[in-house]
Amino acid sequence: MDLVLGIDGGGTGCRAALANASGDIIGRGRGGPANIRTDLAGACNNIVEAARQAFVDAGQDPALIANADAVLGLAGANVGDYKQRLEAMLPFRNSSVENDSLISLEGALGDHDGAIAALGTGTVYLGRRLGQFHPLGGWGFQIGDLGSGARIGRDLLQESLLVYDRIHAGSALTDIMLERFNDNPSDIVEFTTNAKPGDYGQFAPMVFEHAAKGDAVGQRLVERAVADVEETLAVFDLAPSERLCLLGGLAGLYAPLLSKRYRTIMHPPLQDALGGAVQMAVKKFRKAGGHHG
Repeated sequence: MDLVLGIDGGGTGCRAALANASGDIIGRGRGGPANIRTDLAGACNNIVEAARQAFVDAGQDPALIANADAVLGLAGANVGDYKQRLEAMLPFRNSSVENDSLISLEGALGDHDGAIAALGTGTVYLGRRLGQFHPLGGWGFQIGDLGSGARIGRDLLQESLLVYDRIHAGSALTDIMLERFNDNPSDIVEFTTNAKPGDYGQFAPMVFEHAAKGDAVGQRLVERAVADVEETLAVFDLAPSERLCLLGGLAGLYAPLLSKRYRTIMHPPLQDALGGAVQMAVKKFRKAGGHHG
């Protein structure tokens, strides 16, 4: 029986799906963090453990791992030589390490042309047209990730300080934020000393919520974020026949706010990133005329 593995891995954990040659998933497994930039050996161990669990879940002998072909979508696979080093370490028959946005696009769009916008704590975009890929953004919130949760949260803190200094007019939203930090700008500055993107991102849903209620500051921040997202999407110049998929934790909040041009071509993702990795594995290793090795 020809088996393929799809792996979806990032900084918090990895997931594996075992599928038959038709792409039907027959087993699933989970493992620890798979950030190949910070801990290559650890990531490799966690990936293999997730794959082993998927074999067990499917009622298959884990020793068959050596006969399986795998596509792995991993965060950070587009930087340095980590991809090549990991491929040399993995026990699978054939391994293909791809950037995680690629398996997200494959899962979301299937065979359709179009683009994905991953809108969460960070933002990253990927377009595909006639087999050509066009990545945009994903540079981190200090200098990029416009429209991301981290960026929106950071902008809200900035706005709260402008209100505190009476440079800008406040609103219910900035009142809540200032209260949260004891009406003390030093506490906000202290927060930023060690704050990670996710710490800023926690404030983003509140911004959307207040904007929907007509809060002036909330509306201004959301309008800016929507404009940033649309400015990026405009680069893809999507045709009416192409698809747009919004992914990530803020996708549902952005979807109704984008202009009609984007709402009319918006589709829910066909599958998640793990399903995309499986489909890529089937296409890559099974189209070559079945069994080889």
